[in-house]
Amino acid sequence: MTTFTDATITILKDETLSKNWYHLRNVTFDYTGSSGRTARLKREVYDRGNGATILLYDAARKTVVLVRQFRMPAHLNQHSGWLIETPAGLLDGDQPEAAIRREAMEETGYAVGEVRHLFNAFMSPGAVTETISFFAAPVEAKSRTGTGGGLESENEDIEILDLPFRQAMDMIGTGEICDAKTIMLLQWAALNLPELA
Repeated sequence: MTTFTDATITILKDETLSKNWYHLRNVTFDYTGSSGRTARLKREVYDRGNGATILLYDAARKTVVLVRQFRMPAHLNQHSGWLIETPAGLLDGDQPEAAIRREAMEETGYAVGEVRHLFNAFMSPGAVTETISFFAAPVEAKSRTGTGGGLESENEDIEILDLPFRQAMDMIGTGEICDAKTIMLLQWAALNLPELA
């Protein structure tokens, strides 16, 4: 019996459409599916590298540290563009844990101690190659040793939010938090960090 995982994929052409900020590719391939039929398909694929994200939480105060920044793609899709998110960034050649420590400091000013790797996930596998490594780490007020706000050299303009965990969870329901990675990490915390409840 043929299963879906028995499908064969033969890449015939992989052409670069754009190499501006990241890489946009047009891939032509033959797909032989579970029925045995072969179809020639084309897909545009956006390759921006892999990333990491982290939920910073203060169990004593029952708060989470999030950031708000402008995202043009969201703005172009009927949103203000100002998204509330967990700190995140591209790996830029670093290992995921090193990258997320760097991003946490740049965006929030928090020096992260012990981090916990939770899982990796594709965020939009229909069009984007990126996987994100998800982390969580406890912080406290004295962990904030920098100013955060992002890098001026990268034109980052990031607002740091220190929110009660329950409020952050409620903001998912109101639509104030609509970023997938942030929702995933807050839901993970709801299931695994009873000290925040």
